[in-house]
Amino acid sequence: MKHLSILAGALLLGFLATGLPSIAAPAQINAPEKAATKQMVREVLKENPEILMEALDNLRKQMESGQTRESRNALSGLRKELERDPDTFIAGNPAGDITIVEFFDYRCGYCKQAQPVIEQLVKQDGRIRLALKEFPILGPDSVVASRAAIAAMRQKKYAPFHAALMATQGALSETRVLRIATGAGLDATRLRTDMDDPKIEKIIGRNHEIAESLGISGTPSFIIGDTLVPGAAELDKLQRLVAAARSECLTC
Repeated sequence: MKHLSILAGALLLGFLATGLPSIAAPAQINAPEKAATKQMVREVLKENPEILMEALDNLRKQMESGQTRESRNALSGLRKELERDPDTFIAGNPAGDITIVEFFDYRCGYCKQAQPVIEQLVKQDGRIRLALKEFPILGPDSVVASRAAIAAMRQKKYAPFHAALMATQGALSETRVLRIATGAGLDATRLRTDMDDPKIEKIIGRNHEIAESLGISGTPSFIIGDTLVPGAAELDKLQRLVAAARSECLTC
């Protein structure tokens, strides 16, 4: 049965990739033989459905392995820009020994859910630098909010403004964003002017380029050490990743 499983798995992957059996070139198989081969695969899979799951699982693992290698190679080359970019706000402990990089969007509900978990992690640990990468991907309102947040750094009010935006539900029109800014202690008139600085557009554009290089397409996404964490994560998982990153740094 083992050799039958191997054969069926090979045939299945051949069909998935090309629509033809992988054990022979198209020119070597006539129509009746193709039909017979397809019927054989159907019968084998019907009797042994676990073969399909095993084949797909192996394919998934191969793809993930390749993505991990590519992601780590890209991460190595972008490390300084991710962690030490002067245009990225650093929350937590600026002198911390571990940097967590977060790609987020102010319109993202999952980012808002992750916010208290990240705050708890940073507060409990005390040695974490949190690099906040503006990554607006959910429409024009997201871009407006990110432009305003980056501009708020010029008034040294990023932290309270960021917290206020994260706590806000619903749309983030420019009018509403400026109202939130006023409530967070910013000069809204100056902020509106600073938002139009072309440098801010370049910062956001570069964040998108970095995200693409790392295979990041959604928010929130975190980078802890050499690990990319897509989506919100539980506190204990984040703590384990921070501990692992510290352990790796000790052996660097």
